[in-house]
Amino acid sequence: MKNGFRKKRNKLWCTGGLLSVAAFSLAACGGAEEDNETIVFAEPEWESIWFHNSVAQIIAEEGYGYATETQTGSSPATLQGLRDGDIDVYLETWIENMQEPYQEGMDAGEIVELSTNFDDNEQGLYVPTFVIEGDEEEGIEPMAPDLESVGDLEEYWEVFEDPDEDGIGRIYGSPPGYEAETIVDDMYEEAGLNENYNLFSPGSEAALNTSLLTAYEDGEPWIGYNWEPTWIIGLLDMTLLEEEDPDDPFFPSQPVTVTANTEFAENDEEFVAFLEQYETSSDITGEALHYMEENDADEWEAAEWFLEEYEDLWTEWVPEDVAEDVLASL
Repeated sequence: MKNGFRKKRNKLWCTGGLLSVAAFSLAACGGAEEDNETIVFAEPEWESIWFHNSVAQIIAEEGYGYATETQTGSSPATLQGLRDGDIDVYLETWIENMQEPYQEGMDAGEIVELSTNFDDNEQGLYVPTFVIEGDEEEGIEPMAPDLESVGDLEEYWEVFEDPDEDGIGRIYGSPPGYEAETIVDDMYEEAGLNENYNLFSPGSEAALNTSLLTAYEDGEPWIGYNWEPTWIIGLLDMTLLEEEDPDDPFFPSQPVTVTANTEFAENDEEFVAFLEQYETSSDITGEALHYMEENDADEWEAAEWFLEEYEDLWTEWVPEDVAEDVLASL
């Protein structure tokens, strides 16, 4: 891992649309002095966008000579930062999860879609497959053999009993600060699950995954929100429950787009031409996240792994001289 990558990747924090700028000098960013010489990437709190940011940042820094920063915050705050021009690029815009503010930004001419990063994704309420089918090898009997949809959960609350409260089940909700948090709340209410289940906030993505992994390894039932691509759904045998109305789902499969602030896009055509070609898949993203988990690697190391492993893919996104500079830096 090259220390230079980390030094250039300064962070900004965004809360409620207001910026608190970390005490880094522009010299640490490679000496940028003019507007657009430092590219700011949105960094909400999920690992897949950290990976994609790192890929784009290495290409920006080593191939195009830019300095880069990330602005950290919740999904709503970082989207607002993109609309306001405090953020230049958003590499994983889950547009259905934040449909209203996203469309407002598009209609106002504040943001522009450049490409689709991936569209083969899923999210919703998951259970370990052994809860439904059992696992003969592990000696686990089926616990909810007829569980297929969110609507079926009403009759299985005892399987998912809340460890902190007798007589009621527990569903693990979305990590706080994600747009999915509100959507899960709406699903929970509309399906009438509030009569038999507590909707438990896990506090963070890490805590959500720890609760799932612990239950899975112990052969215990678990029900909660998650999404693909993530390393944990790629690692475990999980079943996504069907929604009650498949024609009007709370969580439709959606294009996860690369978007940019309009002013940035208009003034930085060379780098935008690269972003317009940026396209991966859930499988590739999940593979990178699995690499991080299996190798105790950070997002920078996963990005370097991707640039070496998928050279034939990303070198099609950039001019030959840019690709040569990036490859030389690895």
